[in-house]
Amino acid sequence: MTSSDIADRIVAAILAQKLAPGARLGEQPLSLLFDCSRTLVREALMQLAARGIVTVSARRGWFVVQPSEAEAREAFEARRVIETGLIRSAGAMKPAQLKRLQQHLKDEQASLQGPDVGRRSYLLGDFHVCLAECLGNQLLADTLRDFTARTTLIAMLYQSTHDAEHSCGEHVQIVEALARGDTARAEALMAEHIGHVQEALRLHDTAADDPLAELRQALAPVDGSTASAPGRKRRRPRLAQDAPDTDSTPAPYLGDLL
Repeated sequence: MTSSDIADRIVAAILAQKLAPGARLGEQPLSLLFDCSRTLVREALMQLAARGIVTVSARRGWFVVQPSEAEAREAFEARRVIETGLIRSAGAMKPAQLKRLQQHLKDEQASLQGPDVGRRSYLLGDFHVCLAECLGNQLLADTLRDFTARTTLIAMLYQSTHDAEHSCGEHVQIVEALARGDTARAEALMAEHIGHVQEALRLHDTAADDPLAELRQALAPVDGSTASAPGRKRRRPRLAQDAPDTDSTPAPYLGDLL
């Protein structure tokens, strides 16, 4: 067991949706699970941190990342650029490569009929890695594995409504276009597919020029009241020695201070 093996197992668990965003990855439990030293586990976690899969807190330990909405959009845009560009620049697929992709699709279709949701999720995500490998670019395949893991976390975090059967059907169409040698069509289908997956996320539309948009929405009043309008004069906090205040106006909402 090497540190890379441990890192690969963690990424595979994320692709299978068995590790959720924010899950804690304790060094001691992992060392017991993999029957190795904590040093080896720490090396694996440091690799994943460098790849943007986990994060570390000095006092709390290691955790699976929880991408923000802005990071979610960036991840899907990165995948769109990489995967469409990969198809565009690829030559004709060799019979062995095409056969491997078609076998992967058969495995996907079989998983749709089975009870193992983790295997289904893993295969749907791994299709994109398999495609990159079949198109002959191992470096981009490794990069896509990490991006696919991140978008899997994003789908869990933002409650994706994308249907697995629909996703598999789009994979079939992409491979069929590649089998015909129609790379332009395959590229367009890939762009549509990634767009469909992104559209199924419950992301909020936030103004790009407002750095506090997400926080402002999260801290919006939940009782139907409205926060103070911009420019409204803020009341001075009451002190213990102040006379009783007969004004029934509630204290300013926290969002006013942001």
